[in-house]
This record gives sequence, structure tokens and C-alpha cells, in this order.
Amino acid sequence: MEKILTNKQIILERIAKACELAGRNPANVRLIWVSKMQDVSAVEAAIALGAADFGENRVQEALEKFLPQRPGISCRIIGPVQKNKLRKAVQVAQAIDSVADLESVQKLEALCEETDKNLEVLFQVNASEEASKSGLSMPEAFDFLNGLPEPKRLVYKGLMTIGKNTGNPEDSRVCFAFLRELRDWIFNSQPKFANFSELSMGMTDDLEVAIAEGATMVRIGTALFGQRFTILPP
Repeated sequence: MEKILTNKQIILERIAKACELAGRNPANVRLIWVSKMQDVSAVEAAIALGAADFGENRVQEALEKFLPQRPGISCRIIGPVQKNKLRKAVQVAQAIDSVADLESVQKLEALCEETDKNLEVLFQVNASEEASKSGLSMPEAFDFLNGLPEPKRLVYKGLMTIGKNTGNPEDSRVCFAFLRELRDWIFNSQPKFANFSELSMGMTDDLEVAIAEGATMVRIGTALFGQRFTILPP
């Protein structure tokens, strides 16, 4: 736990410094603890140290770590969700940050209505234009968002992207700037986007650039928890 505490302090200091340089309030940047491939004891240690928002790539891992749900603890699904796992995702998550197709939106609405639940969603955009990454393409994103149905149980909260995998954080700046501009275009453009304020972008290597470009959430895993060691089937 001591190592996790030290890691947390380092990350929070980086966030604070990045916010200072960008003229932003650190309170407006939420730290998402990416707990994928970490065991339950690591999650419990993080909670004991004040962590409240966790990100999981796989629904099965989320179920094992975050059910039963605990007051004040949020589980976000940050990886793509297969259609046949959406029901379980709704069961465990307070938010799904990787939505990128209309069928998933429609199924999530139906599942939330069925289970009497409201669910936050972020829409993933492949702003790096890399074939290995999921999400809406940059050319289609604007029209897709504008064409979304009026939500009933879903809350359209904003956008998510992953920066370029080049090893140079500055290479992601254009991606992050695009996401911010897209969010700004959409935010409050229609009543259904009244809550469309979130930008989940930036990880360990590029969080400073993401914050400079307006990130409201940064997703940090190994730099908080240390080495990943639990390997679970998809």
C-alpha cells in the first residue's frame, strides 16, 4: 500500500503542475484508476487511500472486483464491450466510456429501462486514426453524435480517446485538441447534450498534454498500481 500511496502522490503532483501550467483547477481533472489486470487486494488498497473512480477494460474483471457495488465507488468500463456482454456491463458499471455504435446505444437504453437504471456514457473517437484502436472515425464522429436518439435512461456525458502510440506525448496533442473541439461543438447544441462536458483522454505518458488540451479525466494504471500480474480470459 505504501508504494501505491507514493505513486498516487507523484501522479497528483503531475496533474497539479499540468493544471497550473494550463491555468486550470486540478479539482476539474478526475483521476481514473485503471485497475485492469490487478487483483482485488490492489483495488481495496487503492480505495483505502481514497480512490473512488476505477476503469476496467473487461466486463468479467469488473464483475469480480466491483460487485456488490459500494457507495461512493465508481466502476467505468473503458474498453470495447461485445454486444453479448452489455447486460453484465450495465449490472456492474456506473459508466461505459467506449460506446461507438448506434446498436450499443439502443441496447443500453433497453437494458437500463429493464433494470430501472441510469447510465453515463462516453463516446470513443479514434482521434489517432490508428487501425489498432476502436472508436468512431474523425470524419464520422460529428454526424454520428448529432444523429443520436434522445436519451431516456442514458446520460450522454462526453468523449473518450487514446493518444498516439509513438512514445512522444506531443504527437497526441492534435488528437486531444480535436476531441476538445468536437466536445465544444456538441455541448449544449441540443437538449440531449446538456451534460456533454467530459473529455477522458490522457494516460501516464501524455497526461500533461491531455490536461493542456482540456482533459477532465485522465486514465492511469501501472503508474499507480505497479506491475500488472493478473491475467484473465476475455
